[in-house]
Amino acid sequence: MDIVVKGRKTEVPERFRKHVAEKLKLEKIQKLDGKVISLDVEVSKEPNPRQADRCDRVEITLRSRGPVIRAEAAASDPYAALDLAAEKLGARLRKQHDKRFSRRGARRISAAEVADHVPGAATLNGSGEVVPPEKQDVVPTKKIGSLEVQGDGPLVVREKTHVAAPMSLDQALYEMELVGHDFYLFVDSETKEPSVVYRRHAYDYGVIHLTTDTMVTQANAPEAGDALGG
Repeated sequence: MDIVVKGRKTEVPERFRKHVAEKLKLEKIQKLDGKVISLDVEVSKEPNPRQADRCDRVEITLRSRGPVIRAEAAASDPYAALDLAAEKLGARLRKQHDKRFSRRGARRISAAEVADHVPGAATLNGSGEVVPPEKQDVVPTKKIGSLEVQGDGPLVVREKTHVAAPMSLDQALYEMELVGHDFYLFVDSETKEPSVVYRRHAYDYGVIHLTTDTMVTQANAPEAGDALGG
């Protein structure tokens, strides 16, 4: 296969024809598309002086057993236009090559795997028969700590219970520094309520006290009639 270079309303010098052969390397193109039939390069010139920066246009047409691939560009001289058009042609050839390669490498899935790849598809058993929804596998539920999680679940819970003697705020701060944590949960020896000390900025500390609100407890408590069903 040869490269055909022609001019439209302009002469094409031999020096430019040699540059085309050097720029459009056939062996590189045939690696991307081994079914190339012809490669044409057409050079044209725009006589309008207002378009001096785009007066030279180069159009490359590649024909193969597949779709025709074209790339064109305009610049102030034919060499620059050829460089731009060649870059476009190379990008389109690589895209077409990658598309063919991905189609060949795609793995066919079996009928039993369709439900895993296609949302809403029917579930099949080992014999290829449709499994009714009521007989499909139920997502297992497991208990993690005090919570129930279906399937694997993104939720990870670790539950710990510690026996703690009531202590003062100063003692809680000392214990927090001792274990190297940014917070420390303790039972306040004065209020007998759970509290948390935490590190804020530099050497500043904060403390959160929890108290029981009897009004909230009573408001959330079920009525006697509700407990008996009405």
